Amino acid sequence: MSDGPDSLLLQADSPFARMLAASVGEGPARTVLSALSAPPSTSIRLNPARLKECLFDGGVPVPWSPHGYILPERPAFTLDPLFHAGCYYVQDSSAMFPCHILRSVLSGDAPAVLDLCAAPGGKTTDAAASLRERFGDAYLLVANEFVRKRFEVLRDNVALWGDPRVAVTNLSPAAIGASGMRFGIILADVPCSGEGMFRKESKALEDWSEEAVAFCASRQRGIIADVWPSLEEGGFLIYSTCTFNSSENDDNVGWICSELGAEPVPLPDFPPLLRTRYGLSLLPGFVPGEGQYAALLRKVAPRSAGKTAEIPSAGSVFVRSAGKTAENPSAAPKTAPSAGKTAENPSVGPVFARSAGKTAEIPSAGSVFARSAGKTAEIPSVGPVFARSAGKTAEIPSAARTLRLSFPAQAAAPEQGPRVDVDRRTALRYLHGDAIVLPDAPAGLITVCYEGHPLGPAKNIGPRCNNLFPKSRRIRIDIPSDI
Repeated sequence: MSDGPDSLLLQADSPFARMLAASVGEGPARTVLSALSAPPSTSIRLNPARLKECLFDGGVPVPWSPHGYILPERPAFTLDPLFHAGCYYVQDSSAMFPCHILRSVLSGDAPAVLDLCAAPGGKTTDAAASLRERFGDAYLLVANEFVRKRFEVLRDNVALWGDPRVAVTNLSPAAIGASGMRFGIILADVPCSGEGMFRKESKALEDWSEEAVAFCASRQRGIIADVWPSLEEGGFLIYSTCTFNSSENDDNVGWICSELGAEPVPLPDFPPLLRTRYGLSLLPGFVPGEGQYAALLRKVAPRSAGKTAEIPSAGSVFVRSAGKTAENPSAAPKTAPSAGKTAENPSVGPVFARSAGKTAEIPSAGSVFARSAGKTAEIPSVGPVFARSAGKTAEIPSAARTLRLSFPAQAAAPEQGPRVDVDRRTALRYLHGDAIVLPDAPAGLITVCYEGHPLGPAKNIGPRCNNLFPKSRRIRIDIPSDI
C-alpha cells in the first residue's frame, strides 16, 4: 500500500487508529488495521424461493446466515443471468448479521416489520426471505429509503428479489413517525461513517474524519428519535452500522435507552464476534467480511394517548382500544391518490395501523410508492404496463411483475405470457437490450427465462422479439464473443 493520505489513516498513530483502539481495545485494533490492508471478501446470499444450493465452487457457508456463502474469489456477476433473475444477492457476510438477530425474535404471529434505511436492499431481501420461511405469505415488510436516488436502487433490487409481501416507500423517518403506522420490529441500519467500507471504497477512507464521526452519531440519534413513535411498545429495534467506533454504536444505543425509553436485549455470544457494552461487533481480521455492529433493544416507554395498535399479521389488523378488539379486513382493493385522481392498485389489499384515533394506510405489499410533500404517487414498476396502437390496448407485463415470485416458484401467472427458456448467450443479449430471435417461441407476449428462472418480458413478432427489458437495468458492458 502507498504512503498516501488513505494509508496514513490506517497507521497505528492516526486519529482513526486511536479512536478504534479506544472503542474495541488495542489488541483487536491492531488486528483490524492489518486486515484493512488486505483485499475485500466476496459473499452472496441465495434467494431460497429460487435456489437451494450455492452455484459457485468453493463457497463456504456464512455461520450466521442459512443462505449466505463466502466465495473464494469474485465472479463476473454481471455476466451471470441468474444474478439478473434475482436468484441470489451479492452482500457482505458481515451485513447478514442483523437479520440473524431478526430471526431470533420472530415468534407467534407475524409482526409488521420496517426496514428503515433500506437501500440498496441487502437487509430487506434477507429479512423478506426470513419472514417468508417463518410465516409463509402472512407478513408485511415495509422497506423505506429517504434518499431518492438510493430509493430507486432499492426499488429495483426489491423488484428483482420478487417477493410480493414487500412494500417500498420513499419517506423521511419523521414522516413515518408522525404517520400513525406501527411496527413490531424496526430494522435500522443507519447511515454511518463507513469504516466497514474502507476495503471496498477509497472514498470512504478519504471522507473519514473525527468530525464526520460526530456528525454521523448525531444524525443517527435524530433518525431513531424521529421514527420512535412508530415502534410498538414492547417492540424490537435492531440497531446496526457498518462502522466500529463507540460514538456511532454503543454510545448511541445507550442514548436511545436513556432518552427514548428502551432496554438493551443481551445477545448470545457468537465467537469470533467481539462483545461490546450493548451489542456485538464484527471486525475485519476476526471475520472474513468488512465489519458490522448490531444491537437489539426493546421499547419500554409508555405509548402516547394510551392507545394500542396490534398488527399480528399482514392479512388483518386488530385494533385494541378501551378494552375492545375489532378486526379490519384487508381484502378490499387499495387506492392511491395522485393529482386528485384515484387509481386501483392491483396488489394485495390494504393494511392499516391505528393510533390515537387516527388511521394511516401502509402501502400494500408488492407495490412501490413514493411520498413527498404530502402527495402519494404509485411508481409504475410493479403493476401492469399498457401499450396502445391503432386504437387498441394491450397489457404488457412489467419486468418487476414478471419477476414477482409465485409459490411454488415455478408457477407462471397467465398474464405474463408463455415462458421461453433460452441459452446463456441469448439471455445475456436480452439483458443487454439487444433484439433476439426465437423462431420456436409462440407469437405475442412471452417471458424470457434462463434455466427456468424469469428474466423479463418480450414480444415475439416472428422475425425478432421486441425487447421489453427495462433500460435502467440493462447490462452496459459488451458481451464477450466466447460466451
